[in-house]
Amino acid sequence: MSERAISEADISTLYERLNKEAEAVGYHLNPDIESTRGLVKSLLINERRYGYMACPCRLAAGVKEEDLDIICPCYYRDPDLNEYDGCYCALYVSQAVLKGEKKAGSIPERRLPPGKRGKTSQKQGGITGLSLPVWRCRVCGYLCGRDEP
Repeated sequence: MSERAISEADISTLYERLNKEAEAVGYHLNPDIESTRGLVKSLLINERRYGYMACPCRLAAGVKEEDLDIICPCYYRDPDLNEYDGCYCALYVSQAVLKGEKKAGSIPERRLPPGKRGKTSQKQGGITGLSLPVWRCRVCGYLCGRDEP
């Protein structure tokens, strides 16, 4: 864990990387720059704290295997964007929100409470307990919901 303070340059670097990755898959970062930069800073804080970028709006266990579903971009981002035009923490938004055609509203929590969650498959990187398992590629981070990875 680094003792160095998180700088504006650190935030800008991660912001630009996340923006590029989001745009590449048809998503966008929230146009509220101040709020979005605050979320990006929180991701950096969680990365230093846990060793991975846990969603800043969810309680992380601090054990990577228990938190695979909330490592940004989390398993819930795609369904949240498809249904609500934004993800739970509002870091990612749809084209309609970006253009101002829709407003991002509140989003119900999809993550089950501890003890009710499906077990995460360490071999494949998937989680059960949803209508379909969600699988994360360990190389590029791509998420997909299907029966098999």
